[in-house]
Amino acid sequence: MKKQTLGHLIAFFTVFVWGLTFVSTKVLLDNFSPAEILFIRFLLGFIALFIIYPKPAHIYNIKYELLFIAAGLFGICLYLLLENTALSYTYASNVGMLVSISPFISALLAYLFLSDEKLNFTFFIGMILALTGVAFIIFNGSFMLQIKPIGDILALLAAISWAFYSLFVKKISFLKIHPIQSTRKIFFYGLLFTLPYLLYTGFNINKEQILDIKNISNLLFLGFGASAICFVTWSYAVQLLGTVKTSIYIYFIPVMTVISSMIILNEKLTLYSSLGIILIILGLLISNKKN
Repeated sequence: MKKQTLGHLIAFFTVFVWGLTFVSTKVLLDNFSPAEILFIRFLLGFIALFIIYPKPAHIYNIKYELLFIAAGLFGICLYLLLENTALSYTYASNVGMLVSISPFISALLAYLFLSDEKLNFTFFIGMILALTGVAFIIFNGSFMLQIKPIGDILALLAAISWAFYSLFVKKISFLKIHPIQSTRKIFFYGLLFTLPYLLYTGFNINKEQILDIKNISNLLFLGFGASAICFVTWSYAVQLLGTVKTSIYIYFIPVMTVISSMIILNEKLTLYSSLGIILIILGLLISNKKN
């Protein structure tokens, strides 16, 4: 199998799983705070990666170590905390739209800082189609975008944080370190940055919450599937495809969220959601055309 084909399959698998996390997180929010979910999720992921591949990644250059520190800060701590906090200040539709521009920001950063990343006309056409599809899914025929300065700024910062994370992951891939080792280091720094915020907001989990089978299953899914496995596969996809082509798959996450909501939460598929899915798929196909 060609590396490009493998990269696309891995990227699709990753966003497929990530699209399910919104439903899983929604269930857990009945019993846990966003910071508690974030910390438990990546702690489980860190433990899983350590068990699977315990060999440490020896970094002898402070410049390289700073890449991991930055990736943990921007991709684990800031991105998720900013996104979750933004939802407390503004509409979910605003957050969804603003976070969805992260592939565009990723492409610009890659073009500016990575010599092997190029942009062409078809990329922008595909990006516009995909972003339109995201809008169809999020607003679902009821356009109610209103400006909420604090929340909207936080959502935009979340998009920028993920874009920087994608850039750092690409630079880390040049170090030729095993993806599990590099992801584990990123998780470590992400947990380290999240801990002060968690201590500030409080960690109030009781025995009943932990032993509840619904909570256990969702935490295990987020920790092992969406974190341990998917952050490794995302890093590998970035290594194979580059930041620009991989980031465009972020647009596909709302599609998987709609489908999973239909199956798990019994939500109905509307005409606008159907059109949105079609536009996102077309956007993905066009963005990956060479000319």
